[in-house]
Parts: sequence; C-alpha cells; structure tokens
Amino acid sequence: MPSTTPDPGAGPLRRRAVRWLATVRLLRYAHPGLIVGTGVLHLAVGLLPIAFILATSTLISRIPDAMSGFGGHGGIGRIGLALMLAVAAFVLQQLLVPFQSVLAELVVRQVDGACIVRLMACALRDLPVAELERQEVLDVLSDARNGFERVVPTPGDAAAGTLALIARYTQLVGAAVMVSVVLGPGTGVLVAVTALVIRFGQRGSLSRFGAVRATLAGPRRRLSYLRRTATGTGLAKEARVLGLVPWLRQRHGREARGYLEPLWATRRRLLFWPFVALAVFGLLGGGAALSALAEDGTDGSLTLLQLSVALQAVLIPMRFGVYFPESDMQTLYGLAAHDALTRLEQVAADGGGHDRQHDPGHGSDPAEAIRFESVGFRYHDGAPAVLDGLDLELAPGTSTAIVGLNGAGKTTLVKLLTKLHEPTSGRITAGGADIAGISPSAWHRRIAVIFQDFTRFHLTAAENIWLGRPDLLGDRHALDTAVRRAGALEIVEGLPHGVDTVLSAEYEGGTDLSGGQWQRIALARALLALECGASLLVLDEPTAQLDVRAEAAFFERFLDMTKGVTSVIISHRFSSVRRADRIVVLADGRVAESGTHEQLMELRGSYAELFRIQAERFTSDEAAGPSTTERLLPRIDGAPR
Repeated sequence: MPSTTPDPGAGPLRRRAVRWLATVRLLRYAHPGLIVGTGVLHLAVGLLPIAFILATSTLISRIPDAMSGFGGHGGIGRIGLALMLAVAAFVLQQLLVPFQSVLAELVVRQVDGACIVRLMACALRDLPVAELERQEVLDVLSDARNGFERVVPTPGDAAAGTLALIARYTQLVGAAVMVSVVLGPGTGVLVAVTALVIRFGQRGSLSRFGAVRATLAGPRRRLSYLRRTATGTGLAKEARVLGLVPWLRQRHGREARGYLEPLWATRRRLLFWPFVALAVFGLLGGGAALSALAEDGTDGSLTLLQLSVALQAVLIPMRFGVYFPESDMQTLYGLAAHDALTRLEQVAADGGGHDRQHDPGHGSDPAEAIRFESVGFRYHDGAPAVLDGLDLELAPGTSTAIVGLNGAGKTTLVKLLTKLHEPTSGRITAGGADIAGISPSAWHRRIAVIFQDFTRFHLTAAENIWLGRPDLLGDRHALDTAVRRAGALEIVEGLPHGVDTVLSAEYEGGTDLSGGQWQRIALARALLALECGASLLVLDEPTAQLDVRAEAAFFERFLDMTKGVTSVIISHRFSSVRRADRIVVLADGRVAESGTHEQLMELRGSYAELFRIQAERFTSDEAAGPSTTERLLPRIDGAPR
C-alpha cells in the first residue's frame, strides 16, 4: 500500500501533494456511483453562486430601463425573469445543503467502514504482539483509534472534505473567468493568484500545526486515559472510598495543560503572524483588482451589467482563502488518523506481517512432539534474558505442567509457544519442523489457549463460547457439547435467558458471573476449539483468582476431560497440577527439574521444597477439615497418609 506519510526530506510542495493524493486514494473505498453523485452535487453548488451573480447583475442592469418606461411591458417581463432566476439560484443553494450533508455522511461511513476493518486487522492480527508493547507504537495506535471514537475527524471525514472542495474551486474558477471577461485576463489572473496564495498559505500553517500536534501523541494518550478513567465506571467504588475526585481533577488539569500549552503556543506562532501577512497580501491583491474596476467604471467603458458582475465576482476570490468549515479540520485531522493507520500497517509489514510464512503441512502439526531447542528470549535489546538455553519437549497426547516462581518465564514460554513472540535465539519445532516458518494464523488454528487474563466479552454466553472457533458461530450442537464437557451446563441453565444471556449486568437482561463461573465459560471456549481441529491446549494460570481448593478441583476435572490431548498447564500452585503426566520446574530461564510428581518429590529438590512450603501454609487451615487437606496435600514422600 502506498505510504501517506511524505518523505521528510521532500520539499513542501511535494509533501503536500503526497498527502492530498493519499486523501484522494481514500475515495476508492466509497461506491463509484456515490462519488460521482457527490461530485456532481458539489459542482452544482459551486455553479449556483455564479448563476446568482449573473441573474442579479442582469436584474440590476434592466431596472433603469424599466423605471424610465423604456421597453414597456416587455422590460418588466425581463426584470421578472431575471428576478425569478436569481431567486431560483438562491433557493437551490439552500435546498442542496442538506443533500450535501447526506451524501457526505454516506462517503464518511463507507470509507471509515473500510478503514476500521484495516485497523482491527492490524491491531488484532497483523501487528506483532512485541510491537504492541512499544511506547511509540501505542501512541500511533491511539491516534489511529481516536478518529473512529469520534474524538477527532476520521479518514472518511477527510475523503468527504476533499470532495467538498469541488464547490469551492468551482466558484473560484467561475469568478476568475467573469473578472477576466469584464476587466481583462490580467485582472482575472491577479484575483485568482491572490486567492490561491492566501489559501495555500493558510493550509500550510494548518499542516505545520498538525505536524506539531502529531509529536504530542504521548501526552494526548495520557490525557485520554485520565479522561476515560475519571468518567467511566471502573473507578466508581475506589473514587468514592478513597476520595480521588480532587486528585483526579488536579492531575487531569496538569496533563491537559502539558498537552494544550504547546499547541496554543504553536497556534499563535503559526497562525497569527502568517494570517496578518496573508491579510496584507489579500488587501493588496483585492485593492489592485478594485482599482482596475474603479478605473474602467469611471471612464464609462463598463456597462451596468459588467460593473455589477465584476464587483460581485471580485469578492469571491477575496473570501476564498479563509477557513473552510466543511473541509479544513476534516482533512487535517482525518488524514492524520489515516497516516497513523498506515504507519501501523508499515510496522506490521516490517515486523513480519500476517501470513508471510507458509501454512503448516506434514511434520509441523502441534499434535506431534513440540521441542524447545536452546531457546533464549529477551523482550528488547539490552533487557535481561527471560529464557536462556531452554530445552524442553512436549510429548504428544500428554499433559505437561509448567511451574516456578514469579519471573521464572512461565508466561513467556506460553507466548513463544503460541507465536505471540519469536525466540531471540534457538528454535521451536513441531514434528521436527521449525515453527518460525509457519504463519501465526495457521499455527493459531491448531491451538486452543486460556490466558490468565482471558477476555470476558460483554456478549451472550453462547457468543463467549463460540468465539473459541468463530467459524462455528450459530452451531448449537457444537456449543452444547462444549458446555457439557466444561461442566458449565448448570451455569448456563441458571442464567435468565440461558446461553442467550449477556454476561454483563451493564446491559438490560444481562448478568455478571463469578470468577469460577467464568473459568467454566473460558474452558468451554477452549474445548470448542479442540472439538473443531485444535490439537494443542494451553492454560496460562486461568485459575489464578480462585482459591487453592477450587483451583485443584478445576484441574482435576480438566485433566480428566483432556486425557490423550497434548496440553500445557501453567500454575504457581504446585498442589494443583500434581496429576499432570509431567511436571517441569522453570528457574533462571531454564528447566531446573522435570518428572512426575512422585519423581520430583523423591528428588527432594526445589519442587519438593516449594511444595512443602505451600503445603504447610494450607495444612494450618483447620477449617478446611482433614479429609480435604489430606486429599489435596499428600505426604512429602508421595506415600498415602
């Protein structure tokens, strides 16, 4: 896709041309018939003032003859005809304005619809997750998103604003032609050049202002965050209990000043003195044209018709360089939003964009053995290594639990396994083939994941589950099977509208779920993906919010349901995963210990020590009862009590 961001080394005219061509290219997203109809309408709106000038000038020129009685009733009739034409031109101008607005809104919706799809694809699919952790990329993403949240004009507004210029330039050309016919080509060129110099000077100042605004993306994002936080519902309880309103008001004011004061200074510098200079230039150009008109008018070389036409026509170019409310802000901010979108797409392309690799074929299925071979990873250059020389094999059809202290690299391992990040060194293979050569989307179709912070969609229970495999939306049989396997049948049957209940009390007829109930919905989502072709199941601490007993019960049922499925379970509670076929302990970015629960307990290494520490913490809870405690926490040597 051609870039909409001009080369910084290019001249001002080239930069402006690149930006305007980018705006015109946005029109390809609108229906051709709509573009033609909108263009014709703007052309008519631009011609009607010219027709009004000609009709009123004709009317004025015929009044003296009618008043003197010259021409009789025919003269009166000609005055009436000219008056009717002037009134018709004026009325049509007013009547066409609503149609302009309607067609412009249609253009906006069609262009924005296409751009929103591009933004969603870029943010949720094409842009590497590693890029979404960079400050500068988040700033650009915020600017791209702001337009579609109606904070500023959108790319669609820019496209519609560009079409609106047809009417403005049609008026200018018509006025210049009339001045040329009456006062001569030289005067016509003079008024046209004066108008264009003022216009381009004004737009140049606006463009430079927009460039400065683009450098303030970080402060603008912080201000937007504070505004959303202070006006949303997420902080409602803490704000009241902690009395945060005064602090929020003060902080918002400080961030607002930090963002707005540079803009105000830039506005004064770029818009005030250039405006004064352009105003002087306009007075000189307009004064010269009016002087020529006065000279020709006083020597009797102009008829009343010519004098009236020239006088009205000269005023159009003099007003041309001012602010255009239907175009200027729309094109300035709308194109800035589109620039941000194209920069994101460029980052995605440079970072190995969507489907640049092949789809997995034979020997690259996650159902086969997956191996981490001397894998190293760090989140950015200069950062400490999270994984360092990691060697690990996930045997097909078995469950592997990954445990370790906080910061051991458990979640990072999941990110690499799911191709959300790529290893810094080493490689990951499936069936002997390096998965680096497999496109992320193809790999993702073969795996099912429940993250620790899995998304709780404000959608129906059915949709929350179907999103585990979006191509099965509407398949009730697959839905029912997943609900039953996840043990969520009792949950959905207890909802006000069953699986069609919205899982949020913020919506009419909706309801909230407990943490444990959400775990079941998330599990059903993952099991649906398994039922429909996924061959690897990954759970990244999805039960971190549950107590140890609820978590143990969850994993007991999970391991029973997924027997024979290649699965990876991440947990910081050792007692919850002791039934896994294999337990791997991470430490310092490597595999420190590996084996079954019994083998690791006999080894009496770090796993046994940490297991004992956690066991002692919970065995002191007498309220749990001995039967529950003994069931969950067996003796350290693995022998039954």
